[in-house]
Amino acid sequence: VQLVESGGGLAQPGGSLRLSCAASGFAFSIYVMSWARQAPGKGLEWVSTIYPDGRVTYYADSVKGRFTMSRDNDANTVYLQMNSLKPEDTALYTCASCTTSNSAQCVEVHHWGQGTQVTVSS
Repeated sequence: VQLVESGGGLAQPGGSLRLSCAASGFAFSIYVMSWARQAPGKGLEWVSTIYPDGRVTYYADSVKGRFTMSRDNDANTVYLQMNSLKPEDTALYTCASCTTSNSAQCVEVHHWGQGTQVTVSS
């Protein structure tokens, strides 16, 4: 089982990044998937969750209207389009497959990726 994130990097405030999470080794298309982030010195924040059929059931209030989560079941990949980035979006972003979930987040995580760093700074 693997989840491999990519697309992180340095962005200016107001800029955009698109994160990808490529899955392998499990039946991706039947899993709820989530993005979470952790900023230095802070706890884990669930960012967004998407159901197998493509319905996004959750965005954290801090990212609503700026971030868009999507998935491509044929490509075994989930995406996080991040627009209007703010310095407070700086964090390690990780995708997770959920063994069990509520509408907002994984309750039991099936697998975590390694994460991709996003830094928003001028």
